[in-house]
Amino acid sequence: MDRAGSVAVLEIPMQTDELIAIDVHTHAEVSCRQPHDEVWQPYDEAASRYFKAGKRPTIAETVAYYRERRIGLVMFTVDSEAQIGARRIPNEEVADAARANADIMIAFASIDPHKGKMGVREARALLREGVIRGFKFHPTVQGFFPNDRLAYPLYEVIAEHKLPVIFHSGHSGIGTGMRGGGGLRLKYSSPMHLDDVAVDFPDMTIIIAHPSWPWQDEALSVCLHKPNVYIDLSGWSPKYFPPQLVQYANGQLKHKMLFGSDFPLIAPDRWLNDFKTAGFKPEVHSLILKENAIRALNLAASAQPVS
Repeated sequence: MDRAGSVAVLEIPMQTDELIAIDVHTHAEVSCRQPHDEVWQPYDEAASRYFKAGKRPTIAETVAYYRERRIGLVMFTVDSEAQIGARRIPNEEVADAARANADIMIAFASIDPHKGKMGVREARALLREGVIRGFKFHPTVQGFFPNDRLAYPLYEVIAEHKLPVIFHSGHSGIGTGMRGGGGLRLKYSSPMHLDDVAVDFPDMTIIIAHPSWPWQDEALSVCLHKPNVYIDLSGWSPKYFPPQLVQYANGQLKHKMLFGSDFPLIAPDRWLNDFKTAGFKPEVHSLILKENAIRALNLAASAQPVS
């Protein structure tokens, strides 16, 4: 609430009619407010080798890149402070960028579930500011099963405000090739753990990020079974998508697939170019590129009050 005791309301100003697509999965990689954390450096280098990625852009450079292409974006950092011990980019920095670029950008927050009640306090404080429009979790990097009750207090806050949540799923380029995988465990990111979350929070939109290799069929099953579950297609070039993912995107799940790139590890230019020849029916292109995101992110509706 503000000083007068009124409820702050966030308007949804993204100009969706002016955009050719909405990328629901982009990363804040380089802070303009704090130096790069050397603890994160070997994980960064492992991901660069895995994705054959180059220099990471700043948040401002990322926004400029998307503005030039008339693509909307959802941006977030990943809070891995408990599991890895690397200092995260502040959620407030991502939120400020979204506030300054509200016509094309939406900010999601990331809070490590291991932060417990302090994490819940942070979530509520961020939501009072009225800019954060969802949350991002990375079970492998954060070291938790999504259906572990330690995360449920955070989910309760998110569900209370009817906001969407993105969960990393499947293999992770972060840690790939490092000794012991950098201490990261892939088991946390099986999408089947999200089935429990979808049952326990049926009104919270859940987005399963990436082709969920080696658990693609599990992700498709959960998405088909639970109305509140979507899949974003980030992290892979479409030409490498498993055939069953394309099959369901063309059929039963055509309204539940979302364009995501995983920028800067996968560039939207490459993703969009490969998408054209990856076997997706022409009639589902607009759904995947923008229309499904408008529904999943609730961009067509008026904003919910934030208390």
